[in-house]
Amino acid sequence: MDRGVVVAEVGRTELAEIELEPPGPDEALVRLDATGVCHSDLHVLETGWAHELPVLLGHEGAGVVEAVGEGVEHVAPGDRVVLGWRSPCGRCPWCRRGDPRRCRTPPGPGQRLRLADGRPLSQTLQMGTFATRTIVHAAAAIPIADDLPAEQACLIGCAVATGVFSVLETARVWEGARVAVIGCGAVGLSAVQGARLARAAEIHAIDVDAGKAEAARAFGATHTGPSTRLDFVFDVVGRPETVAQGLEMLGHAGTLVYIGLPHPAATAALDLNALFDRRARIVVSHGGDHLPTEDFPRLAAWAVAGELDLAAMVSQTVGLEDVPRAFDDMRAGDVIRSVVML
Repeated sequence: MDRGVVVAEVGRTELAEIELEPPGPDEALVRLDATGVCHSDLHVLETGWAHELPVLLGHEGAGVVEAVGEGVEHVAPGDRVVLGWRSPCGRCPWCRRGDPRRCRTPPGPGQRLRLADGRPLSQTLQMGTFATRTIVHAAAAIPIADDLPAEQACLIGCAVATGVFSVLETARVWEGARVAVIGCGAVGLSAVQGARLARAAEIHAIDVDAGKAEAARAFGATHTGPSTRLDFVFDVVGRPETVAQGLEMLGHAGTLVYIGLPHPAATAALDLNALFDRRARIVVSHGGDHLPTEDFPRLAAWAVAGELDLAAMVSQTVGLEDVPRAFDDMRAGDVIRSVVML
């Protein structure tokens, strides 16, 4: 019997036995090796976040394909994969016009998971990686080289792709730009590394915890604390006060990139005159607008080459039974990333 961390009621997790059907057409059964504990999972735990309960947590995973359904050709049993929750559907208006990075309907598997008592089990972002095994749409299983440890490879699936490609894809930061990142958790530190890869001239790390901002220097930050006249500000926190702070720091024709997942009731007031006078832009990054088939291999290659530091982002490894403690550590700000090792 497989096991997984499940939310049956908002605010409470349980380690439960789960049952999986064989994969259907265009689906893959994946044995998880590692999965990161992300703020989005905490958001599901605390709010439900548009998921049917009970829901299997987890969406940032790496593992090995055990079986595939009819029509799957790009992966086979034994292949090592990272799971990509933003894999495009290929059918929506954005995909049809050649812009798959804007796809808003990533494909998911059929209803293949259930609890031992027979209740259907939904999957966080159609992944469900806080489990010994899961079933995903095959398009979400991205082959990855064997030379990247699983605890690092899994981070590519969300935090690293979101942060790095918010810089390289959503904002398209140019060489010599002045950049700030508000929030120095896993996504924020990935954005710092993305700015370093883009050869930004200044990278300002900002966090309410001065120690976390200072620690960002090891990932490429050149300054700590707020600044002004910036070309790009990346708001990883996603609160009204950080939006306001980010807009205040922008220079002429600067861009605020909104990354953080907002609370369901969050609103923000804007100084429209300041926005107009500065000719500022506000753009939303949805997971860095990453395209897993193209971007995961690039991230893995950068990590293996030493251009992207994933090892330092893994603060601790835990077991499935330790997920509640990992959430507590996240709330306390004591970790960059906890990784569940299966």
